Amino acid sequence: MSIIQRRYKLLSDFERVNEFLRQNFAKHQQNGNITQSFWEYAHTHPYFNHKLTHRFGIWEENGKIVAVACYEMDVGECFLMTQKGYEHMKPGLIDYAENNLFKMVDNQKHLDICVFNYETRLKEALAEKGYVKEEALSVTIFKYENAFPERTLPEGFSIISLEDENDIGKIHSVLWRGFDHGDTPDDDLDCRMLMQSAPNFRKDLTTIIKAPNGDYACFAGMWLDGVNDFARIEPLATDPRYRRMGLATIAITQSMKRTVKYGATYCFGGTREFYFELGFETMCYREKWSKTW
Repeated sequence: MSIIQRRYKLLSDFERVNEFLRQNFAKHQQNGNITQSFWEYAHTHPYFNHKLTHRFGIWEENGKIVAVACYEMDVGECFLMTQKGYEHMKPGLIDYAENNLFKMVDNQKHLDICVFNYETRLKEALAEKGYVKEEALSVTIFKYENAFPERTLPEGFSIISLEDENDIGKIHSVLWRGFDHGDTPDDDLDCRMLMQSAPNFRKDLTTIIKAPNGDYACFAGMWLDGVNDFARIEPLATDPRYRRMGLATIAITQSMKRTVKYGATYCFGGTREFYFELGFETMCYREKWSKTW
């Protein structure tokens, strides 16, 4: 039977893509796909554009998903993903992405396509179509076979999980301040409740460092996909008033340790120098290739 292309249906396809990503993952992200946790976290992020998810492309063979084209948060960016053994399809998905996932900038179409540095054939196809590599970001992991960082919790601070306490207002404050949106958070607490609505969100794996005055000083979310042997930090934020105290290191380490009993052997982190200082290392690079036409 031939491969059939159709549009993504948010309510019926979300979990099917979750499973597609779980089953088509290769250790240390050597598979050319985003992780299941990356996909799920995006769907409950306040900036995620649910209204345009019908622009995602789904390719099926005998009723089984073999390829997906989607954005992380909004149009203008694109990820191309395939089932193992169907990597040859990726160059052919570029045309679909150009027709459905572009954004308008100064009356011109623009698209960023994310590709891993080892995807030589896809990069050649992008170059032929006029795309230019704009940046390359490290894909970092911490291997649990290495010693976990050890830091001393400052006096008066405490470590809790969201199972111990789940104050939405304080979560909103630490994430607002921690991502440098300003000193005074807005009143959109619903966006934080939305972030906890993901099917695989784990309160027990989310670590909070609580300040002596009761503030949430640092927040470290942690995800597992339920099949593969990795964890993923998202989000990580420290209130500027409590930075340079080692709190993020403690929070990340605590969350990573909690994932060991669920079979995790390594954890994906971020790209800031902070992660490398903790012992994270680069496994590959995620490149952004851009085109305006």
